Amino acid sequence: MKVLFITHTRIGDAVLSSGILHHLVERYPDAHFTIVCGPLAASLFASTPRLERIIPFEKRPFDAHWFALWRQLRGTTWDIIVDLRRSLISYIVPVRNRYVVGPIAAGVHHVRHLSELLRLSDVASPFLATDARHQIAGATLIPDGAPVLAIAPVAATKPKTWAPERFAALVAALTADDGVCAGWRVALFGGPGDDVAAAPLLAALPHALKIFGEADLLTVHAALARCRAFIGNDSGLVHLAASTGIPALSIFGPMDPARYGPWGGRAVVAPDRDIANLEVVTVIEAFRELLARS
Repeated sequence: MKVLFITHTRIGDAVLSSGILHHLVERYPDAHFTIVCGPLAASLFASTPRLERIIPFEKRPFDAHWFALWRQLRGTTWDIIVDLRRSLISYIVPVRNRYVVGPIAAGVHHVRHLSELLRLSDVASPFLATDARHQIAGATLIPDGAPVLAIAPVAATKPKTWAPERFAALVAALTADDGVCAGWRVALFGGPGDDVAAAPLLAALPHALKIFGEADLLTVHAALARCRAFIGNDSGLVHLAASTGIPALSIFGPMDPARYGPWGGRAVVAPDRDIANLEVVTVIEAFRELLARS
């Protein structure tokens, strides 16, 4: 049985789609999977059971990427295609059953929307398959010891990025002797090059563990799973953290958390959707409430 899974380019969206991929893996034990995704998200799916190949999907001028993808897929008759890109590929290669995502209704979370695509009775929560090597590498990044507060202070755009100085004040308050994270260690997470944008926070937390693009995403996932809780901007890392099951708080500016908030976590929304207006005390209170219910 051949299954083609066409998912998203961005890391966060790809993580949110991982639950329905896991559903297909569990539902069809004889199926073999080909996964099409963005290059940055490719390592998320490296340990998918019965994986045949991952095709990194890179945009080319004049939509030539679609032709290049068709050439790689046309020789196979697919038993199932799940297309989250709403592309023509699903209609121009041989297929027996296709599921093509449609427009999402206002206020519906992306995870729920994708679960409805497959007509599931239950929501397919994000799930990433890992193996022993990721667990070992994650333990190297986050060694045994006191609980760890994971912080991801960088986002893709300025309107989605809370100031590093406010992150520093947040961490200082939470890890103070009377804070809810007293005695905890702190780990700073980011992608390649994010340490430049996070420089003020790195300077304020010289003893923090630092994980900035040194590992593949499944190793980062394993490292996050060893943390006690997570706070970060609206980025792929918050979805990666939430998928591990740890309490995850995301700071939202202009985007809609009802649609793209961390599944199973919590979002705190800036007043007037302007992240510059979000005060440290508001994030502290939201984090306290998150820990209390976890």
